[in-house]
Amino acid sequence: MAILLNCMYCYVWFSLLLCAVGSTEGVNTRYSLGDDLLLPYPTGSQHGSPHSHRHVRDCQPVVHGNVTHETWPAHNRSVSPVAESRVFVSAISSRWVSGHITVVSDPLRTMSVLEPGGQGGCQQRRRTQVSETARPKKCLYAQNGGFFDTKNFSCLGNVVSDGEMVQDSRGVQNAQFGIRKDGTLVFGYLSEEDVLERENPFVQLLSGVVWLLRNGEVYINESMKAECSKSQQTGSFGEFVNVLSARTAVGHDTEGRLVLFHIDGQTKTRGMNLWEVANFLQSQGVINAINLDGGGSATYVVNGSLASYPSDHCKLPMWRCPRNVSTVLCIHEPLCQPEDCSGHGTLCTDGGCACDAGWIGSNCSQVCPMGFYGDGCNQTCRCANGGTCDPVHGSCSCLAGFHGDLCEQECPLGFYGLSCLMPCQCADMCPCDPATGSCNVTFHREQNHTMHRVGHCLAVGLWRDWKEEEDTHTPKPYFTEQTWLAIATVLASLLMASVAGNLIQACRKCSMRPSQARYSYTPLQELNGGLSRGEELGGGRGKRGGGGDFQLVDSDEDSS
Repeated sequence: MAILLNCMYCYVWFSLLLCAVGSTEGVNTRYSLGDDLLLPYPTGSQHGSPHSHRHVRDCQPVVHGNVTHETWPAHNRSVSPVAESRVFVSAISSRWVSGHITVVSDPLRTMSVLEPGGQGGCQQRRRTQVSETARPKKCLYAQNGGFFDTKNFSCLGNVVSDGEMVQDSRGVQNAQFGIRKDGTLVFGYLSEEDVLERENPFVQLLSGVVWLLRNGEVYINESMKAECSKSQQTGSFGEFVNVLSARTAVGHDTEGRLVLFHIDGQTKTRGMNLWEVANFLQSQGVINAINLDGGGSATYVVNGSLASYPSDHCKLPMWRCPRNVSTVLCIHEPLCQPEDCSGHGTLCTDGGCACDAGWIGSNCSQVCPMGFYGDGCNQTCRCANGGTCDPVHGSCSCLAGFHGDLCEQECPLGFYGLSCLMPCQCADMCPCDPATGSCNVTFHREQNHTMHRVGHCLAVGLWRDWKEEEDTHTPKPYFTEQTWLAIATVLASLLMASVAGNLIQACRKCSMRPSQARYSYTPLQELNGGLSRGEELGGGRGKRGGGGDFQLVDSDEDSS
């Protein structure tokens, strides 16, 4: 056994040496932008590591490529009970070990990472018993979670509790377990960008040490090459992996159910080493798993009461020796059912439903008010010209006649309608109304354009406008054209009748007039002279003798 253990130590140290030789990074080494897309992270943390994300990739088998963590859809069906826990006693390498396995359904809604002693415990560096942290949250099952500094009691690694970012490890490379907002289970190594992702953020997250199983295969050797060894304080990394001790771990099965593992033990005396833990979980159908705190802090609580706890440094019987620990994994009844969130909430918290983007209200039944969108409806829409924005993403839906990302552009000439996809059908190459396609539009909005069709249409339109305006100012007749035509026809008929009547009357007068009389011309002087001389001779008919006689002749009577 000793020979086998020594060979194992040699293998581990040889692997670490090969990884160190293959990597040229030192304590203060920084990679250039061209060397890797993911830069190494600051080493300000006391337990921090100079290992970059690239170092992690270099120290894993080629089959995994650049993928440094695994994801799995969580079980999401509500069942009763929410978790099943069983005690096991097994013979491991000729010794008996005992512990608990708890299988959790719907982990998104039934599992929480708790700070020690409640909210603010990590910042205040509190250490409390698991039962004291679990009792206020009414945990059905609880066990200690991530690592903590045994000297100053600070939480180590990443901590996200019920959607609240408690602590960011700044990319320190240790095995991580988390649940994202959409219910995805995450196991493995995460960059700072992964931890701080905003589109699908973590709602639960904590750090362990050593990735035990990856896709159903033992992954301890690769973990020893890639991880920050300073996160554990048991001793050398090799000793931490191989020592017998109480242990806790978390993983998942093929159905996406969470699996909590706990084993009683005493450092260097009884319990399991990490190789044995990995093999045992593998035999239970666990796919991915990471090791959590151990080495004397493996405490398990059922309904607020201690069911088992370690005996390191305990002078009393084992069941009377609880330990103060840091973060806790808590399994509880669903704080609300999915239907309570109206189908628009994915996480239930003490305050009710945590709503999806675009929805608000205690049960997520109210869509964002007009003009707002996003998480909590705290983003202001920027859509112009009456456009409405999507309550989730804020993208604009434009009214007919407008287009563009913010609906800021009117339809180009010759097109109209939704998304400006319909061509105008107006005569004289005229543009149409950008919203309705109507051709009965004014042209003032086009006057600044120089296109030929607009100029032609504008000229035609201006002529029509002038004609209409002139017609408007011309005095209107009292009668219509039809009325005047009728009046003219009547007057013409009367005139013709009058002319005809006059002609007929004139003809009648002509037929009744006597024949024309004959006259002879006698000068008046002579007539007067004759009368005078006749009167001097005695009156009556006288005859003029000589050259002075006057004889009256009646021209109207025939001579006898």
